[in-house]
Amino acid sequence: MRDLKGKTGLAIACWAVIASLFQMYTAGFGFFEPREQRSIHLLLLMPLAFLLFPARPGKSPEDHPSLADWGLAFLCLLPNVYSYVQANRINLRFENVDPLLPGELAMGLLATLLILEALRRAVTPILAGLVAVGIAYLFVTEYAPGMLNYRDMATSEIIETMYLLNGMGIYGSITGISSTMVAIFIVFGAFIEHSGVGRLFHNLGTKVAGGHSGGPAKVEVISSALFGTISGSSTANVYATGSFTIPAMMRLGYRPHFAAGVEASSSVGGQIMPPVMGAGAFVMAEITGIPYSDIILAALLGSVCYFFMILVSVHFEAKRLGLVGCDPADIPLWKVIVDDLHLLIPVFLLIGLLMVDYSPHFSAFWSILAVVGASWIRRHTRIYPATLWRMLVTGGRNMTIVGLACAGAGMFVACLTVTGLVISISTVITSLSGGNLLIAGALLMVTTIILGMGVPTTAAYIIGASIGAKLLIDLGVPMLQAHLFVFYFSILADATPPVSVASYAAASIARCDPIKTGLVAFRLAIAGFVVGFSYLYTPALLMQGPVEGIVSQMLLVLGGLTLAAAGFFGFFRQHVAVLPRIVLGAGGIIIVLAEEYSDWYRVVIIAVVMALLYYLPGVFAPARPPINALAAGPKE
Repeated sequence: MRDLKGKTGLAIACWAVIASLFQMYTAGFGFFEPREQRSIHLLLLMPLAFLLFPARPGKSPEDHPSLADWGLAFLCLLPNVYSYVQANRINLRFENVDPLLPGELAMGLLATLLILEALRRAVTPILAGLVAVGIAYLFVTEYAPGMLNYRDMATSEIIETMYLLNGMGIYGSITGISSTMVAIFIVFGAFIEHSGVGRLFHNLGTKVAGGHSGGPAKVEVISSALFGTISGSSTANVYATGSFTIPAMMRLGYRPHFAAGVEASSSVGGQIMPPVMGAGAFVMAEITGIPYSDIILAALLGSVCYFFMILVSVHFEAKRLGLVGCDPADIPLWKVIVDDLHLLIPVFLLIGLLMVDYSPHFSAFWSILAVVGASWIRRHTRIYPATLWRMLVTGGRNMTIVGLACAGAGMFVACLTVTGLVISISTVITSLSGGNLLIAGALLMVTTIILGMGVPTTAAYIIGASIGAKLLIDLGVPMLQAHLFVFYFSILADATPPVSVASYAAASIARCDPIKTGLVAFRLAIAGFVVGFSYLYTPALLMQGPVEGIVSQMLLVLGGLTLAAAGFFGFFRQHVAVLPRIVLGAGGIIIVLAEEYSDWYRVVIIAVVMALLYYLPGVFAPARPPINALAAGPKE
């Protein structure tokens, strides 16, 4: 993103502020007619993609938009203004029946090309390429073999699908969710980010875990979990918390790729941590019709399991390396933390409003106002006009990425839907699995992760849900569990090599190999894979069913993940030999997923294995103690 200054920077900042204020106004006082709302939403965001993001980083001007950028930004106004002005007529036309007017054909073609370039610049070339391939497929589908074959589609029909349909395409339902639900929470995240909550979360994590073995890493996990639940973006979380936690871990003795992997996996997990689980969760609420409050409640225990394994893994690694905690001088006093606690008032207000079934956008609107109001409780946190301006600018800039990702995902889903490819892919997965839920889940997991590599979580979830959610529901999985399964693996794609966006971001801070970082993040995030598959078989992790079942499932998952962590990182009470590590790593996961046996039976097995590891550690120890990694220094 360009760092613009002077009059040009001020003008573009004003445009971003207008985008934030528009979303706040409509969230608090009522939305426009759907097509009008979506048109204004993209009208405000599309030009920012060309003004803030250079066409060729390193070659295009970095300190100011080029003449071509200004020209493309102006062209972005045309199709969106046309869509807004003609909204009533477009709504009343018979879709796929009425012919396209020449102006609609021109505006549709222009909008499609501009969105593709905006995606390439502001979001990721991967998503831009995916959408481009989908559109190209529509032009040649009559020549495609097998399940890819479809009837000939005229150019006018393809443009109509992308530009004029209200249910899909550029101005479809996915953009509708972005313009109503997602955008206002992006603004809320920007307000929270600049309010000082990140400082509060870091100080709280340091106070709680900083003095223990491997303290800085545990601080990082806790602060990333807390901050991530507000920011809803893994990459933003990495840069917000990792800039000081990764160097702190490396100074203590953690190797660079391990420190970066902890940051990446923790930041990814922020999107599954209530109360704000990233934009994808709001999309899920709209797609499924399930209240957002029910979704965050159902996701709570799964997120606890996820971060529990990261904390246990960090603890085992610290013990294995003989690491100590933070310097006592670096641990803040409780008074410092208490002085910032009032900054959490907006978060608690948000949770309270959601729990009593106020709409998410209305709840977010009042929570944004509460950020400003709460800041004035103490002098050192007061938000003055300059800070308020930065909040609004950040909100507009951050919306650009997410809003365009939603529009791109809507275009790609339209390509899959109009050709019936969604049904075809689901049929193939069902056929390959033979109706077996575990195999179908594994195939869908791989599909979702591949589609999600390098693609923002929201877009990955939308695409994955369009393909796999109905498939799982047809196999007997309840709707919420099916969508949470897809949501989990859309998120975990950010921590799965070889294209692990969060790992690349963390590796850039640690200055280490992103592939090694991704492998560490993958091992730490394995709890997400376990929880995701557990959703297919049991409602207990969603806090549904009898209390006894919920307790037994939690003990089972936490115990199994502890054994897996001991196997992955080679330590329990002392170093563990290679063969027991393999058994523990694989066995801990398998025993959690062996649903044909009762929970309590498996809990007893886990308890026995832990007792053996604790009371008879020498049986599992290697013949020769491993060389202490600290002797070789923090780098490999």
